[in-house]
Formats: sequence, C-alpha cells, structure tokens
Amino acid sequence: MSRRRFIRNSGLVAGGLVGGGVIGGLIGANTRTGEQAVNPETGGAQTGKVINFQQAPLYFSNMERFAVLEAACERIFPEDQNGPGAISLGVPFFIDHQLAGAWGYNAKEYMQGPFYPGSEFQGYQTALLRHEVFDEGITAIEKYSSDHYEGAKFVELDDEQKDEVLSQFADGEVEMHGVTSTTFFRLLRAATLEGVYADPAYGGNKNMQGWRMKGFPGHQMSFLNQIESEQFIEIEPNSLRNYTDHH
Repeated sequence: MSRRRFIRNSGLVAGGLVGGGVIGGLIGANTRTGEQAVNPETGGAQTGKVINFQQAPLYFSNMERFAVLEAACERIFPEDQNGPGAISLGVPFFIDHQLAGAWGYNAKEYMQGPFYPGSEFQGYQTALLRHEVFDEGITAIEKYSSDHYEGAKFVELDDEQKDEVLSQFADGEVEMHGVTSTTFFRLLRAATLEGVYADPAYGGNKNMQGWRMKGFPGHQMSFLNQIESEQFIEIEPNSLRNYTDHH
C-alpha cells in the first residue's frame, strides 16, 4: 500500500466510515486466490495468490459452527429464480465480521443491570452481548436438530427440516440460556437481510447482487443527469469501495 493511499484510508476511518468488517474492504485485497488483482503501487495487473479478506472469518474459529450459520442464513434468504442466496452473497462473512466488531460486543450500548424480561415489543432485552447470543443460538440449533432428528446435525437436514427448526426458534419454542429463541432468531434474520443489502465494503452483498435484484443504484456521486427524466432509468450500482480504490 502506498503512503498516500494509507493516509487517505486512515482519514476514512477517522471520519467514522469504517466499522465492523469494512476495514478489509477498504485497505485489503478483495479478490480470491488465483484471480487477477490490481497492484496498488503501479495500477497494473498482478497475478498469483491473493487473499480475499472479505471472505475470511474473523470471529468464528470453529468452521463447523460457521457452517451452521451459513445454512441458517441460506434458509432465511435462499437462492431462487430471482438471484443468489445468502451464502453466494457472502452474508455469513458479513455477520461474522460484525460479531467480531463493535456490534457484536455492544460497544456503544448501555449493558448494565438490572435486567428484566420485558415485553415482546421492547426488542433486545438480555445481559448477553450479541456475539454471545449467536454463540448460544448456534449451540441451541445443533442441540434441537440432534434431539429431534435422530442425532443429525443441522447442516445435514433437508430444507424443509431446517425451516421447521428455525420456525421453532422464531416462535420462541426453544429453550436457551440468557435469551429467548425469538430474540436470537430476530437478530439472525435482521443481520442476514442487512448482509444482503449493505454496501459490499462491509463483507456482504457480493458483487452488488443484492442491489441488482432490487434495481438499487447504490452510492452515486450525483443524479443530475437523470433527475428530470420522466422514464424509469436503470443505473449501474456503485459501491463505496469504488471511491477508495482510485489514486
């Protein structure tokens, strides 16, 4: 990385743009092994092994547990005739990166007692941090699957069975420690949808496919050339990353 580019990206961090898993999207390589990348010093192409920091876990060290997260996200936002599902969009990595950051540790939230159950309209009501809620949730998913499907793991179930398991969590029918299964499912579902539609700089919405399915233009510098048009205009979506990869 050139000194000038480092200073520019540091300015973005200071300005509050960077959070959760976005750091890798702004200052790291974003291509998979064997694909062509751009040399940050010369602007020319370079080949070889390139690490895709956006598609690497930061929070999960046990990949079997990460696979449970992947399978659950895919059932919440499955691939169909309209486009790719959560896994293809990189949503599990988006959630992983958020769990490893301030969101997962409730860094900017008041988390002192006393704690009361609250009503279903009060949202997140637990002493657990979000990453702990996900830890408990994944453990509970595996236990429920094993107890109700002859020892099978969640990832081994068919789609209908996975939906049944997740429905039990959504309805609050599964016993969990320190949090209701409904709270866990709502966090999981919200995080999945955020990963589908957030800017790709944060790890999800790979290749802006989530935006493309919605016809959303992303981050455009200006709409002056289109604002007076009486016709619907399709605009190629643009990511925040496009504004950080130029010299």
